[in-house]
Amino acid sequence: MSGELSVSEITAAKRGIAEILGIPRPLFWAFVGQLLFMVGDGVEAGYLDTYMLHHGHTQGFVNELFTFYGITVMIAAWFSGPLSDLLGPKKVMWIGLVLWAVLEVGFLALGLGPNNSAMILLFYALRGFAYPLFAYGFLVWIAAATPTAMLGSAAGWFWFSFSAGLPTLGSQFARFAIPEIGELKTFWCSLILVIIGGLIALLFTNEPTGKKRLLPAHIPTKEIFFGSLSIMWREPKTLVAGIVRIIDTSSEYAFLAIMPAFFVDHLGFTLGQWLNLLSLVFLSNILFNLVSGMVADTLGHRFVVSVFGGIGGFIAIPLFYYVPLWYPGNFWAAAVVGIFYGATVAAFVPLSGLMPQICPREKAAALSVLGLGAGASTWVGPAIVTLCEAVFGPGLQYVIWTFAGIYLASAGMTMYLTISPEARKYTEEADRRGETSAVIGH
Repeated sequence: MSGELSVSEITAAKRGIAEILGIPRPLFWAFVGQLLFMVGDGVEAGYLDTYMLHHGHTQGFVNELFTFYGITVMIAAWFSGPLSDLLGPKKVMWIGLVLWAVLEVGFLALGLGPNNSAMILLFYALRGFAYPLFAYGFLVWIAAATPTAMLGSAAGWFWFSFSAGLPTLGSQFARFAIPEIGELKTFWCSLILVIIGGLIALLFTNEPTGKKRLLPAHIPTKEIFFGSLSIMWREPKTLVAGIVRIIDTSSEYAFLAIMPAFFVDHLGFTLGQWLNLLSLVFLSNILFNLVSGMVADTLGHRFVVSVFGGIGGFIAIPLFYYVPLWYPGNFWAAAVVGIFYGATVAAFVPLSGLMPQICPREKAAALSVLGLGAGASTWVGPAIVTLCEAVFGPGLQYVIWTFAGIYLASAGMTMYLTISPEARKYTEEADRRGETSAVIGH
């Protein structure tokens, strides 16, 4: 007997490893491709704003650019759900990939290259429609093709691959590429990474559910798109979950605006120390994205989000502010609470596994509400800072305790997100038939 493994034995070994890790085996290459796609999308995250400022653009123009981009990202995040119902998640991902590539060429060749402000604004704002179609289309695919018992782990792997690329590994790629080839050529490298990642995800993944329309053919297009909005009042739990999702990353976007000055100007940290601290926060967030999804499959999705996310955030946010004040100049004291904070933000990941169980017949529509919440958090966080300053006056402590209270409220809201007996029965019957959610809309 030969000591070599047969093809079937190798395939079985891979299947076992994937399942042990909590990755749906038929979607393995899609996870790999998404990671590369998001690395490419995140290349610009660390230096696009400074590049613009160094090439004659005002801070006001840069703020306007990112505002329009954030709006299109939010819209596309919502559209990913109904489009997946209508066309199938895989086609939506193809649309996102092609849009990203075409609009990035316009952004670089007609915008950044000649430094044309109008073209920069046009193509960058339009490109905001692209990555959510790819990424959140994949999230719908995960929900449609993954057994219920693995949804938490699968959602954890999704957000792990998402945030590992954007902004973490993408920014690190730029850090090493810029000294070698320059800033503009590094932007072009991002296009190559996105295309390679997108093609790996789409060409190497042949899972059948994502290839087809998720809702029955007799449901009209208008009803599909309206349904992804009306679900928020037809099933109020989706609206509550959307609000919880806004809360999740709202503090992150607020802290990116206010914490650099607090640590560098007020506490006397060097810029390098602040950037290292920020890297640790994001690293913690990436790792616990994965852990929280796996833990949720054992302890329950609501429990993890409410206790580790909501209550954890209520504790972590004030600590992230007060501990550096109590231990001035102590980097590692700040790092410990920063890591704790990053972990609590990651603890909201199981929402992506909980929503398909709450609305098993309309998973794409339910997830589109989460996408809408994710996009909205990019401007809600800074808006809360502005509101606190208007109401309470200057003082970072007011912002900190406002966010702490909001996170505590999210813990209570999460407890409302129960799965009805009818939804649970529907999901169990679909799992027994081996259909997972391929029959969404039946």
